[in-house]
Amino acid sequence: CRSSAASDVYKRQAFLITNLREGRSVVNVKRRDLLLAMGAAMVGIPGVSAAQTLLSTPRQTAGPFYPLELPLDDDNDLTVVQGHDARAQGQITDLGGRILDINGRPLSKLRIEIWQCDVNGRYRHPYERGSQPMDENFQGHGHTITNELGGYRFRTIRPVPYPGRTPHIHVAVFPENEKPFVTQLYVRDDPRNQDDFLFNHVPSERRHLVTADFMESGQEDGSLEARFDIIIDRHNGTPMDGAA
Repeated sequence: CRSSAASDVYKRQAFLITNLREGRSVVNVKRRDLLLAMGAAMVGIPGVSAAQTLLSTPRQTAGPFYPLELPLDDDNDLTVVQGHDARAQGQITDLGGRILDINGRPLSKLRIEIWQCDVNGRYRHPYERGSQPMDENFQGHGHTITNELGGYRFRTIRPVPYPGRTPHIHVAVFPENEKPFVTQLYVRDDPRNQDDFLFNHVPSERRHLVTADFMESGQEDGSLEARFDIIIDRHNGTPMDGAA
């Protein structure tokens, strides 16, 4: 049946990601620990009573461009690559939020990863064949660990489109001893969303759960900020496969 096939697809996808991460003995915690520390100060969403549950974030595909090998510089600031003087091109964005279960409980000490194309639509992947030059100052992939409030934070760029897809950021959360939770984050009210087949696969009443506002932060550097809370219910979602 269709639901069984979708479940099998997601299991294969989760198995792939888990195995790609095996053998990562070095966790890069060297320089920009400040971003993670700042995440501890984030204000959470209001508490949820025992009689209430939150709507879970829909699952989506990891796509074909999950890195086969992580960059040596793999912290939570994707806009600076160690050894490079220049910062990544694009609209610098502070992306943060909390990871909660459907009862509103924060999920701490979880690894969360993001990956996305650079401002020229290029992924860091050997099978990616874009024609535009690659921004060598963009890390492409990053990770961090949620704090005691379930908070996380990344410094990245506002996602951009590339052929066939609306702007998006891939997100994966790795609960210990469980399959990864994978989804995609979209720019709220971007007109290109309406023609994106993966965005449209999410039921219309749940699309707000995979979108965020990318707003001016008020900082002198002109950066943006976006908040994306992830609500995990591991028995719900919209698994897909085969698209970036």
